[in-house]
Amino acid sequence: MSDAYTPRPEDKFSFGLWTVGNRGRDPFGDVVRDALAPAAAVAMLGEVGAWGVNLHDNDLVPIDATPSERDRIVKEFTCACERHGIVVPMATVNLFFDPVFRDGAFTANDARVRAYALQKTMRAMDLGAALGAKIFVLWGGREGAETDACRRPDEAVKRLREAVNYLCEYSIDRQYGFKVALEAKPNEPRGDIYMATTGAYLGFIATLDHPEMVGVNPEVAHEQMAGLNFLHAVAQAWEAGKLFHIDLNDQAPGRYDQDFRFGSANVKAAFWLVKFLEDVGYQGPRHFDAHAYRTEDYEGVKDFARGCMRTYLILRERAKRWNADAEIQALLSETGATELVSYTPRHRDLLLGSSFDRVGLAKRGLAYERLDQLTMDVLLGVR
Repeated sequence: MSDAYTPRPEDKFSFGLWTVGNRGRDPFGDVVRDALAPAAAVAMLGEVGAWGVNLHDNDLVPIDATPSERDRIVKEFTCACERHGIVVPMATVNLFFDPVFRDGAFTANDARVRAYALQKTMRAMDLGAALGAKIFVLWGGREGAETDACRRPDEAVKRLREAVNYLCEYSIDRQYGFKVALEAKPNEPRGDIYMATTGAYLGFIATLDHPEMVGVNPEVAHEQMAGLNFLHAVAQAWEAGKLFHIDLNDQAPGRYDQDFRFGSANVKAAFWLVKFLEDVGYQGPRHFDAHAYRTEDYEGVKDFARGCMRTYLILRERAKRWNADAEIQALLSETGATELVSYTPRHRDLLLGSSFDRVGLAKRGLAYERLDQLTMDVLLGVR
């Protein structure tokens, strides 16, 4: 049954094969769901109303597949996407699962491992381009250390830079037109991952040979694991023109990577995020990198996927209501927000000659408590 919170293609909601196909294994328990074939995952996403499907190379093509097996799998997957009206907006590479990457991929000490990681990534880029993806995400899940005795961290950064530069040249050489999005995480599966935050990657991008090609793919859970405000990371990336992709899920701060259904743990934080994306006009995919609870069968996985999208749409509607609320907007206007100024000799002299009532400014109430409660009223449906 259709309602105001039914997803539409223009919402650009996507899921990974690894999300709806997650089998519920965790460090203390084995799988609880049967393997879901890629074509079946695509059919499920079509059924729940998603727009896109994303994938690691080995989500679709086994790491030891022959060329003929690869071609057959890709053809079947492409047909399934066409049949169910699903697009592939983003592709990525798995450089964390196979034991060969136990010491990292691009930052590994063994040059042969680093070379294999580049080869594997180029082939993953070939796959993504063949499927129509325009965004290529790199998450360095093993690019880290348990002991800094293994390598100097500045050498790891140099190796990472060398790899990203190489892959940008490959995309240019092949005319793929990829926007490369780097994904940060503080820890897990390594004790410490070298690029721990979105801000760290924004600094790193400026050192690359083709910074215009490279942005970030911030993930809710990854910033919140470190107790950080995810909205602020997203806003910094947006302001820098580097928000190429985004991973939506939820997380209790300070825990392991939980990948909860979007908005299920921190609804107010999710609201501010949705409001920001909608207010600034973000046009990229809204990708849900999350997993259904281990308690669920595949009907429950459908409930999970529908819930991610429905929560986003509810919060989008609430953001519109917040923006249209007369009292909220009146309070905002009273906070005295002013336009930015630029340095000129005239403005300098005016500013130096100005007199400010410091004591009076310090005594002025800002009504942020009222603003926050009005926000809660909007979110809780009583306003």
